[in-house]
This record gives sequence, C-alpha cells and structure tokens, in this order.
Amino acid sequence: MKSINLKPVGMVKAEYNDRMTVPLWGQDITVIEIFPEYERALLRMEEHSHFWVLCWFDQARRDILSTRPERIDPNLPEYGVFGLRTPARPNPIALSLVKLVKIEGCNLYVQGLDAINETPVLDIKPYYEQDIIFSPQAPYIRPPELDKRRELMLKEAINHHQEDCADLHLALRMALIAEEHFGKLNSQDLYLEVRGSLCLGDVLQGLSRARLSNPARFNFTFSADTAKSVWQKNGMTLSIELARKLDNATQLDQMADQELFSIRKE
Repeated sequence: MKSINLKPVGMVKAEYNDRMTVPLWGQDITVIEIFPEYERALLRMEEHSHFWVLCWFDQARRDILSTRPERIDPNLPEYGVFGLRTPARPNPIALSLVKLVKIEGCNLYVQGLDAINETPVLDIKPYYEQDIIFSPQAPYIRPPELDKRRELMLKEAINHHQEDCADLHLALRMALIAEEHFGKLNSQDLYLEVRGSLCLGDVLQGLSRARLSNPARFNFTFSADTAKSVWQKNGMTLSIELARKLDNATQLDQMADQELFSIRKE
C-alpha cells in the first residue's frame, strides 16, 4: 500500500475549543483561514453559495469501528462508523456542508461548520446542483428532546426554502406535530396533502421529502385563506389546520399547539 501524504490548506478559527461543546448542527459563523500559498485556489469562489469542507479531526479517536450517536440520543442502537458522521473513525476526515457568507482576503466566513478552533482543513469543494438527492433513504436518528428536533428541522427548512419567513415557522410547527404521531417524515408510505400558501407547501414538501411521483406522496392546493396539512399513513389520518389568523409572526412562538391549531386524528 502506498503511503498517503496530506498537507492542510488552512485552519479553522472558531470560538469552540472542545468538540463536545460545538453545536450539533454547526456554528452560525466560522472563519476558515486559508494559508497564503493557496490564495490562488480561492479564485471565483464567490460564484458558489455552498461548499463541502473536509477537515482532519485530530482529537478524534481512531480505534473505534462502531459506536452510538450519543450526542443525539444515547439510547439509539450501535452503528458502524461508516454509517454515521461520528468524528471517531479509522481516518478522522470530517465532511461538512457550509454556506459561504463572505470572503475577506484569505479568510472564508461560513455557516454550518462543526469543527473546533485550529482544526486543520484538508480541502474545500463546491456544492453542485447535481449533488442533491431529494428523498434519500437513511436511518431515523432522532433527538429525544423537542428543542433539538426543532433546531435540526429548522436548519433543514431554511436550507430547502432559502428564506426565514413566518410560513416557514408555521410549517415547522406542523411538521413537528406530525413527527410525534408518525415518526420519520421521509417515509415511503406517509402521504401529505397541503392547502395554503406557496411557502407553506414548499417547506412542508422539503421537510417530508414527499415527491409528486415515484412514489406519489404529495399534493398541494394554493389558498390565501387556509393553512392546513393532512398526513396519512397505515390507515391513520392526522389533520392540522391553523385555527386563527395571526397578527404577527411572534405569536407563533407564544402559543401552544392546541391554541394555534385545530388538530384531528382519525
């Protein structure tokens, strides 16, 4: 076997020094300092919005082949490390999808990186449209805490919808209720029907990964006066409808589900 020589192209500059304190879904803003000899490699990077960042997690264990996603839920079953994004693995190469905020000289300001301060950066590759798999199959690795599930789902919603609007948060609330009843939303036998705004339909389709065919799991009807989602699986129907008109988006966070929605389960 030939030897492999890796030379870092940059270094992470972040506020976190302990990997156990880094937010699970990445940091708001992190700086990647590209070393001066690689400045030419930044040419026209600003034409892209998102990048894959490959880091070397030098503090991670390399003697573990299976583990549990304990930071998400220690009660989940054990997986081989090739089936998880755990830092512990034979070669601790980390892969993060980040959004490029700005470039200043050799400094890249990005959102979504989950690396600690002074983590070596091995490479950066652009995210292309062809990278997307809209409805992938993956195990249901779900945090038991509602706040963590909301945080994860919010990130997914913004990544899909590309706008943090009031109807995004309305869709998020509906999706969290549906998840409590049905479990994983990207399920081949979970059917979703939405009646409401374009934003509501777009976010709920993104969160459920429900396609119009192969298999047909999604139906949308535009309405300026209604906000309703109907979920069906295994003969059970869950209807979630906005019960009152909101004066402003702030009310969404102040009201309980039972106050906000008319929820019917059949």
